Amino acid sequence: MLSVTNLSKTFPGVRALDGVDFTARAGEVHALIGENGAGKSTLIKVLTGVYQPDADGAGQLAYDGRPVSFGTPLEAQHAGISTIYQEVNLVPLMSVARNLFLGREPRGRLGLIDFRRMHREADGALRELGVRVDVQRPLRELGVGAQQMVALARAVAVDAKVVIMDEPTSSLEPREVQTLFGVIRMLRERGIAVVYVSHRLDELYAVCDAVTVLRDGKVVHTGRLAALERLDLVSLMLGRAVGDVQDEGLTKFSGEHDAASEPILRAQELTVRHQLHGVSLEVRPGEVVGLGGLLGSGRSETAKAIAGALPVDGGRVLVAGTAVRTGSTPAAIRAGISLLPEDRKAEGIVPGLSVRENIALAALPGLSRFGLVDEARIDRIVDTFVQRLHIKSAGPHQKVGELSGGNQQKVLLARWLAMNPKVLLLDEPTRGIDVGAKAEVQKLIDELADDGLGVLLISSDMEELIEGSDRVVVLKDGAVVAELTADAVTEDRLMRAIAATPAGGPPVE
Repeated sequence: MLSVTNLSKTFPGVRALDGVDFTARAGEVHALIGENGAGKSTLIKVLTGVYQPDADGAGQLAYDGRPVSFGTPLEAQHAGISTIYQEVNLVPLMSVARNLFLGREPRGRLGLIDFRRMHREADGALRELGVRVDVQRPLRELGVGAQQMVALARAVAVDAKVVIMDEPTSSLEPREVQTLFGVIRMLRERGIAVVYVSHRLDELYAVCDAVTVLRDGKVVHTGRLAALERLDLVSLMLGRAVGDVQDEGLTKFSGEHDAASEPILRAQELTVRHQLHGVSLEVRPGEVVGLGGLLGSGRSETAKAIAGALPVDGGRVLVAGTAVRTGSTPAAIRAGISLLPEDRKAEGIVPGLSVRENIALAALPGLSRFGLVDEARIDRIVDTFVQRLHIKSAGPHQKVGELSGGNQQKVLLARWLAMNPKVLLLDEPTRGIDVGAKAEVQKLIDELADDGLGVLLISSDMEELIEGSDRVVVLKDGAVVAELTADAVTEDRLMRAIAATPAGGPPVE
């Protein structure tokens, strides 16, 4: 129904897709998976007309057996390709019914919108999915899960031949997930091709027939999903071979450890709706604890919940035995928690400010008196960390946006180290930086731990996670499923933990 052959897509300095072959067949649910940066989103955008293949490439897009070229997403939609995005892309101020029929409103004899018919058909379409809401209400008044179901109803109602679902269950309740799976099976029976993007292995094995694995813009595997063991699937996604090892040393997480020192950080039963389910972990002074799991397992959400950047529905955080007010970043910072975010450009650096201003940013309240900033103290702090972290720039007044990725990361580290933290949460600290800078950051993490700092390390680089951690806590679908300690911190055991069925029940059926 929809296929690409030898497809390539290049952006300045990045080859996002490299000779990709992909086929979605009628009446088949095809899983498209891969870690962050594998090329999934780029492939979807080429299939739906957002991006065009490289002009000098041999890539060919075919739809329903004919060569095609979609210049815009609207062209793809009119042809019969419907997409449900992870973030609901509807109009919140419009009614539920208007969103369902946006661009294809039923009209009467005079060309005016037939609202009565539209409301009746919208209500019927949602009832088929088990959703009962007032279709005349503004969409924004519904919960995120209900909005996602409206997006699903719209995708089904446009008479599509191909439906692409990008992480469709991220905002759904268990009951709604089962409804979604029922809709997917209905689409399959109707002969519609479904492309299903998800990081949740249980979901993939519950509804998907075929699978294509992308890594670094290339297809590394395609075939029937049932013929692929979970461990082999994880191995393909991560690009690591599976050795013949036993599971000794891989234990279910108990939340307790025999150790001489008391934990500097305790996270207990952290719960965030749809994201975290009773996550508990501990970090001791001088210890680097790795947080493992696939993308979407809840790693970043755990770090943000600890740092107060993500409001929690339950659980608590303690630093040196003292409870910290959850959902409050200032409270977490005062307690000694610092977070280096995954997306340094969107959530970290202020590119228009200088190196000096970026480093001093968090410490400014403590460097001022009666509203006057102590410029001399700022200069001393900046000079200290520029030298300690070997930050390379034209000077402290150069804009941080002009620095290399590695030096931007060091500036962020300097900002939080200037706060004298007790716990440092590092989310992908070496992503997007060159090999030399990566080695320097890894060495710095070791030095900080040697100085007694507690470090929580999140990394998609399995080698970095294993070599740099004293222990690894493994997350899956927002829950802790295992912990690796001592000699058990190996690639094979980590992959086995990721591939295993979560604690607390069988896979989703």
